[in-house]
Amino acid sequence: MKKFRKVLDGLTTSSPGGTMGSPSSGSAAGTPTAAPTPKEIDIQETLVSENFQMCKTVRHGFPYQPTALAFDPVQKILAIGSRTGGVRILGRPGVDCYCQHESGSAVLQLQFLINEGALVTACADDTLHLWNLRQRRPAVLHSLKFNRERITFCHLPFQSKWLYVGTERGNTHIVNIESFILSGYVIMWNKAIELSTKTHPGPVVHLSDCPKDEGKLLIGFESGMIVQWDLRGKKADFRICYDEAIHSAGWHHEGKQFMCSHSDGSLSMWNLRNTLKPFQVTFPHGKIQKDGRKESCKPILKVEYKTSRSSEPFVIFSGGLSYDKAGRRPTLTIMHGKAITVLEMDYPIVEFMALCETPYNNEVQEPYAVVVLLEKDLIVVDLTQSNYPVCENPYPMDIHESPVTCTAYFADCPPNLIPILYSIGAKHKKTGFSQKEWPIAGGLWTLGCNTYPEIILTGHADGSIKFWDASAITLQMLYKLKTSKAFEKPKPVEGRAADLMEEDPFAVQMVSWCPQSRILCVVGISAHIILYRFSKYDSNTQITSLEVRLQCESEDVISPSDNENNPCFSESGSNSPQTHHHHPASPGSKTPEGNKDTIPCLKVKERMVRVPPGYQAELVIQLLWVDGEPPQQITSLDINSAYGLLAFGNCNGLAVVDCLQKTILLCMSTLDLYGGADPYQRLTRSPRRNRQSTSDFSMRGLSNLYSDSKKRFRTSYQSLTELSDNQQSIDMERSKSPTSDHVNGHCTSPTSQPSAGKPRVPMGPEGPRLTRRGPGRPPFRKAQSAACMEISLPVSHTEVGYASRRAMLQQFHGVTMYSHDEHHSTPPYSWTDKESRENSFSRSRSSSVSSIDRDTKEAITTLQFGESYGRKNDALPNPCLWVGTSLGVALVIPMSIPADHEERMEVPVTMGPSGTVLMLKGSVLRFGFLDCMGSLIQSPYEVWRDLNGPEDPDRVRKRKLVHFSPSSSQDSCGEGHLAVVCSERQAKVILMPSQSVLFVHNITESSFVLRADVVSVSNSVCLACFCANGHIMTLSLPSLRPLMDVNYLPLTDMRIARTFCFTNGGQALYLSSPTEIQRITYSQEMCDNLQEMLGELFTPIETPEAQNRGFLKGFFGGNSHNFDREELFGEASAGKASRSLAQHIPGQAGMEGMKVAASGVVGDLARARIALDERGQRLGELEDRTALMMNSADVFSKHAHELMLKCKDKKWYQF
Repeated sequence: MKKFRKVLDGLTTSSPGGTMGSPSSGSAAGTPTAAPTPKEIDIQETLVSENFQMCKTVRHGFPYQPTALAFDPVQKILAIGSRTGGVRILGRPGVDCYCQHESGSAVLQLQFLINEGALVTACADDTLHLWNLRQRRPAVLHSLKFNRERITFCHLPFQSKWLYVGTERGNTHIVNIESFILSGYVIMWNKAIELSTKTHPGPVVHLSDCPKDEGKLLIGFESGMIVQWDLRGKKADFRICYDEAIHSAGWHHEGKQFMCSHSDGSLSMWNLRNTLKPFQVTFPHGKIQKDGRKESCKPILKVEYKTSRSSEPFVIFSGGLSYDKAGRRPTLTIMHGKAITVLEMDYPIVEFMALCETPYNNEVQEPYAVVVLLEKDLIVVDLTQSNYPVCENPYPMDIHESPVTCTAYFADCPPNLIPILYSIGAKHKKTGFSQKEWPIAGGLWTLGCNTYPEIILTGHADGSIKFWDASAITLQMLYKLKTSKAFEKPKPVEGRAADLMEEDPFAVQMVSWCPQSRILCVVGISAHIILYRFSKYDSNTQITSLEVRLQCESEDVISPSDNENNPCFSESGSNSPQTHHHHPASPGSKTPEGNKDTIPCLKVKERMVRVPPGYQAELVIQLLWVDGEPPQQITSLDINSAYGLLAFGNCNGLAVVDCLQKTILLCMSTLDLYGGADPYQRLTRSPRRNRQSTSDFSMRGLSNLYSDSKKRFRTSYQSLTELSDNQQSIDMERSKSPTSDHVNGHCTSPTSQPSAGKPRVPMGPEGPRLTRRGPGRPPFRKAQSAACMEISLPVSHTEVGYASRRAMLQQFHGVTMYSHDEHHSTPPYSWTDKESRENSFSRSRSSSVSSIDRDTKEAITTLQFGESYGRKNDALPNPCLWVGTSLGVALVIPMSIPADHEERMEVPVTMGPSGTVLMLKGSVLRFGFLDCMGSLIQSPYEVWRDLNGPEDPDRVRKRKLVHFSPSSSQDSCGEGHLAVVCSERQAKVILMPSQSVLFVHNITESSFVLRADVVSVSNSVCLACFCANGHIMTLSLPSLRPLMDVNYLPLTDMRIARTFCFTNGGQALYLSSPTEIQRITYSQEMCDNLQEMLGELFTPIETPEAQNRGFLKGFFGGNSHNFDREELFGEASAGKASRSLAQHIPGQAGMEGMKVAASGVVGDLARARIALDERGQRLGELEDRTALMMNSADVFSKHAHELMLKCKDKKWYQF
């Protein structure tokens, strides 16, 4: 009969793969109803492949693992290089560009071509790159790869086209920036040092030209040797051999003296008149000890020496603290005259740079700020005020303030939501910032025409939730919510109790937010849920607490050995958590000391508390400890404001809570949801005998599995911020599914069958365990930070399938699913190829049922409230709850909700399983509903109303509900709607209420889907999927035609899987690093408009003129203006460099290169036009000045003539 139904279902599908789907008949007792064919449901699909294109839009957050810093003082833009080869270029808010080197090598140094719209990067692979910044998406124009020497330092003088490059061998090479060709002029290390020197001076650590004479180059070697090289004479003017190693040097603007920083924490000042010894040596932080010695200090890694007209020079340096103070934070020291100010930083200093008024190094510098690049922050210190305040950072660089654990993306939000959130969040902003504006204000950005309100939510390990305004590809902080304020502070404990406590008990695991009703629901790692309502007014409130016992009994999991010995038994009973196990809030209840049963992980505040405007906690739901074991992690959540219901589930079962009446409506195990329609015909209860040994290994809690699971994956966000080095393991991991053993609705677990009659002995790291353990260490000692997930998986191909399925599902859902075979006496992952073939696609009872009973508990993976049909014979849609499980089963639970407002607050909501069961391959990930016209049916919601507002007779007191009924727009199509169900492997479109499968599409066979969502794109809808092998796909609805399949992003760690999310408008985002959010689009329309939305990095600005030096300064101050680098370094005089020394690599080829070239030509034309306009303007001004001078001369001549006539006849004594 089942085969016959399957044939009928296959005939109604238009996809060739439709016959491969499992039968989708609803109740086992029901009879198939005649379903309309796709021809009868004529939906005109408008989406085609041309509507989709994949590209990155913008990256937000702090650059991960920064290494270098550069600033253009004329354009006012900042560049930050990173260890992964990325370059972030920042200007005014909205001007934010991310570039990536193809090699992925770390960026060692950055050099702007000041006011030229170009940037030079030096990477760890000894390659120089020239980036064109005159286009909105910068591109590499030239590259120069050094083959025999390693780059250590670069210096580019202002308004010069010759770049000095120091190497590890101590040589200095010169590169032409325009052609990116190496000059034949080389300063060899053996010529720079004295002939009597017997040791190598070490790598070049500093290069700078003398401000007084550009023909003099100061070269600093790591060993402590300093050489001033005469570029014209090709000889050394002087050589200094200092005892301590040099880290950096800085010139006085007059070019008569310079300062060096050393490894012993000292600063040495040198005068060019006498270079035999420094005229001043200071230890800024070195105190004289009792015995007369100076205490040893840490190295001063960098020093900057800047002069000021109105005050003493500024000496700014990092490091130099004494060694005696352990644990002292990194510091930046500012010496201004006799005053020494030490600024302590929260993170280690990577680089800093003083911002000056002039780009010329031979003028008074006048520093006004210091940009400090830290490991995890970017700050600007205001030097114009004596207390050195910090400027307020306009960029969203505090995303990682606490590690990000989850994300949510909402496009096209209500327009009034962002201003309200911003106004409330502005009241809690930090104060004490400098009144000076942010100095990095270059570039140009305008608000695009195709913008709409977008909001991003980020959950963090400390329990906080941040709301971000993401409109117009920008990101701005709106509001911050701390969920930990709903609970009492955990008391510090010691000993064994400390091991049982979470280090981040408030960490956010998932969020569910309704922008229309402004209801927020937060799931925490301590198996707790908090319901928030939004209010513009503060209030005094007491949080209601509900405690739920969602835990299966130990008999609920079948012991294979018992089942094999007693194949025939029938014992009625229910394995559902009973209603009397629900514990309402009982603040005064106490449990015996040491007994962890029936208590929650956290304690809700019992007193009346005053909460500020914003999101205010209304209800807290907590799962309880059972039999000394912590509750399982919550894997799914959905809330509906119109129904006033909240549903959540984990690997034990499902619970539904009435948010209005504050009661628990349903609490059932997953197996009980089927009733008599269990597709696997599992036994409801195993025998009670041997309960102790069965409970020992069949139903252990999360805490007892910590020691076993830690061998397979690591979740600490402190120690695992790096990506996995095991690339082979990662590549093999991408193609495996967490439920790869479940095909066509049948489980084909590769676990080995136990030998008959041989007792199972649970094995672990400590050997056999025959007795039940007490409460052990929690499985997640730290919150599962999405910013730093990493999986350690076996490399062998025979191990990947079973390991990846288990480990990735544990990581992805934050839940441990137990398998009996994990603790079998045989080594883990030792199943043979023969056994895997026997279990791979078998449909037998032994492989489908027994492995399910042994392998995992069926988890609730997704939930969705909506108007639907719970049964085949329903004539009208009713409120329903769709439930998806990890075994590929979709269940529909109809509900009866009173329509009247007063009845809704008093009459209980009734609900119960209907027996409707739909089957798919792999875990169910997403539900979506379409009407018979192909339009997306939104979930009903309640219009927001402020319950704490002042008494107003015009204020709406009753709930105003907005429903989107499936039958509202179906006069011509008949009643019903389409349900879109997507799993890890498959997508189906089902006609309700007949439950007929109209379309089936097997999304992937070699990999599995991580995220899926029904989204609106280009005034239509589609199904968007992100697979573990890095492919992003879109399917048309309802026909499930493939529209786009792009190999975009390989899954390198679980951070991407946990944070990837789609939204409407063809957009998506994910956490690209622990500190950065990457936004992408798969819409062709947005890709076309992206160029207009991005900011311009380069704006035409006139270079400031150099100050007049005066006659005496020009006469005695050197001959710097007569220095011609072209004549000295050009090929005519210096010759060609060796071809084997460096290899020139042209810019990007193909269409991208043509675009870059075209953009460069357009930029050149624009610059030429601007130059002509400026020249014409100057000529016009000159003409006006000339006319004015001629007029003044005529007037002067006239007055002189009149004066002459007046005084012509006067005698000398008359004056």
